[in-house]
Amino acid sequence: MGAPPAILESLIARSRTPAVQYLAVDASSTRFEFHGGLADLDRGTALESTTTMMAYSMSKTLTAAAVLRLVEMKRIALDDSIAEWAGPIPYDRAISVRQLLTHTSGIPNPIPLRWVHPAAEHARFDESAALDRVLRAHARLAFRPGTRFSYSNLGYWLLGRVVERASREPFSEFVAAQLLAPLGLAASQLGYAISDPARHATGYLERTSILNLVRRFVIDPRLIGRYHGRWLSLQSHYVDGPAFGGLVGTAKGFARFLQDQLATRSRILGDDMRALFFERQQLASGTPMPMTLGWHVGGTHGRAFFYKEGGGGGFHSMMRLYRDRGVGTVIMVNATGFDVGATLDRLDPEFLA
Repeated sequence: MGAPPAILESLIARSRTPAVQYLAVDASSTRFEFHGGLADLDRGTALESTTTMMAYSMSKTLTAAAVLRLVEMKRIALDDSIAEWAGPIPYDRAISVRQLLTHTSGIPNPIPLRWVHPAAEHARFDESAALDRVLRAHARLAFRPGTRFSYSNLGYWLLGRVVERASREPFSEFVAAQLLAPLGLAASQLGYAISDPARHATGYLERTSILNLVRRFVIDPRLIGRYHGRWLSLQSHYVDGPAFGGLVGTAKGFARFLQDQLATRSRILGDDMRALFFERQQLASGTPMPMTLGWHVGGTHGRAFFYKEGGGGGFHSMMRLYRDRGVGTVIMVNATGFDVGATLDRLDPEFLA
């Protein structure tokens, strides 16, 4: 199979991705760390362990942790109707906070690639107005709440509004105070802003990818950059809804979160709430789902794990927790089409013996 350093160096050498960060950790230490390749192909900037990348949907697991923190603070209950917290919405009042967390709400999942805006416009961007526009455009449920499991970025965007109204704080500030600060994470390691543009990687699309062929229909033209060999660069941007995909950070930053979930005691959730965080959920019929309150459930080579993947315009990532082995892994790359799951399947067994 090959050793992890050789595998990762080969992926970069064969232009599978311009650059990669990968870590394997246990509760108290780093078992393996790798960073290599180029953060920016035009400038020839090397990717370092401190280089930030877009995490996209990997953000959702921390959004879920923020909701559970509010439950623990008795500010909200999992079975509350989201109508109590999200204000006027076009959906059934019977949708619960729990159903948003587990993707069983019936709220549709339109393609979110255009739910971004250039970094230069971020200071004046109105998130609430953007969310209201999307809700009006997608006002019909796809199915009756609780009857099916179907992924919804829009559902998690709504969770951001729920968190804001239950906490009476801006979403990003609540997450920073209740999750990131207790973990000792600086904004340069994990947060909702590009803290230093000089240390932020450029994201790339593969020239031969289907997404590149249809890019003008699904990606904001203002974000499309120039070709560099087989790669098309994308301009720096922010996701319209931080709760569904807005985290910006490093593999080290996410590894700190994984270590907290492996530790004997978590710094961000009490014992009972952390146990609930990993409890497999069910449909209204009692059918088990491959989902907890924020984690997806998977397995490889006979080993079970909890995971979250994130992918979008120019970046791809995945984090996994092998709780029975006491190991967490995370990979982040600046290439949209890179297969993060297959790569972790190759790399992770080295640290699970």
